[in-house]
Amino acid sequence: MKIHEYQAKEILRKYGVATPRGRVTTDAAEASEICKEWGGRCVVKAQIHAGGRGKGGGVKLAASPAEAESAADAILGMQLVTKQTGAGGQKVRRVLIEEALDIASELYLSVLLDRQTGRPLVMGSAAGGMDIEEVAAKTPEAIVKQLIDPHLGIQPFEARRVARLLGLSGATAKQAAKLVTALVRAYLATDASLVEINPLLVTGEGDVLALDAKMSFDDNALFRHSEIQEMRDVDEEDPLEVEASKFGLNYIKLDGEIGCMVNGAGLAMSTMDIIKLYGSEPANFLDVGGSASQEAVKNAFRLLVSDPSVKAVLINIFGGIARTDRIAAGVVAALEELGEIAVPVVVRLEGTNVELGRKILHEADFNFIVATHMADAAQKVVEAAGGSR
Repeated sequence: MKIHEYQAKEILRKYGVATPRGRVTTDAAEASEICKEWGGRCVVKAQIHAGGRGKGGGVKLAASPAEAESAADAILGMQLVTKQTGAGGQKVRRVLIEEALDIASELYLSVLLDRQTGRPLVMGSAAGGMDIEEVAAKTPEAIVKQLIDPHLGIQPFEARRVARLLGLSGATAKQAAKLVTALVRAYLATDASLVEINPLLVTGEGDVLALDAKMSFDDNALFRHSEIQEMRDVDEEDPLEVEASKFGLNYIKLDGEIGCMVNGAGLAMSTMDIIKLYGSEPANFLDVGGSASQEAVKNAFRLLVSDPSVKAVLINIFGGIARTDRIAAGVVAALEELGEIAVPVVVRLEGTNVELGRKILHEADFNFIVATHMADAAQKVVEAAGGSR
């Protein structure tokens, strides 16, 4: 789960991370009043779940309260397009009004899971700002890394090492080490999957603050954090993904044309790979679970065919724990409930009660395309969708 910048800063401040003063609003006139509170100069920042807002026109410096109101009026309601939103962009519904600060330098700092070691990793760079991805790609040696013991947390000498490698010294390095420690503490305490500060600001006076903040969380641990769950903004999520979450389905919207319904994450990944191998693209990742019920299958199928980009559906089920006859019955029940379906449906069943499952499909009123194995299923669904791209 992702949250907005202003929400991330609320959390980080609780753990001792210094941030600029700021308040969020949905009203341009109120932006003017907030700017007055910060001394008449401020920054107006669009709040969406995506980076690159500055390059897209979603971050503006205001030299007066009147400019703050004008900037907020221009940003609120805009369809902000960045590299992370895709071509459709994301509608801006609120803005963060923050005090303007003296910027001496911009750094980069984050905490995430290192998948090779299974341990938290602090990453930083003296070359922070909007082009950090380019820095990482072209000059990876500029990236500072420090692995953390998840049981002990970050040790003082590790935090000092990060500050030193970022090129800081004296009182500024002490502040930075303190901030790094607080950031790791916040990451561990909230079951975050990512905490990112870009940029990490060093002011002319040598103070260190989180000028921006991004946090995302492990969905499987959210039951421990009801206060974070309440920060969810479904307006920032794909409507199909929101709908899937209501039924406990693991669904991620993609850019292709083949709707996929599979049981098991590994089989789902393999299914997407073989669709690409045969020349098309998956429209989604959808795992209905190892013990997929008839109700889950029905809801999953309804979800797939509601996506206008889907030209054909591939149902690929291996019945180990799940019974393939239940899967087949769920699909047929969904079709009966939905009525006429405009897209072809390819089904590959294997495993428990497979003969009964295939019998249910053959006896249904809908003309299913039944496949015998993975490659056969991929070839048939790509052809049914109109051939390879």
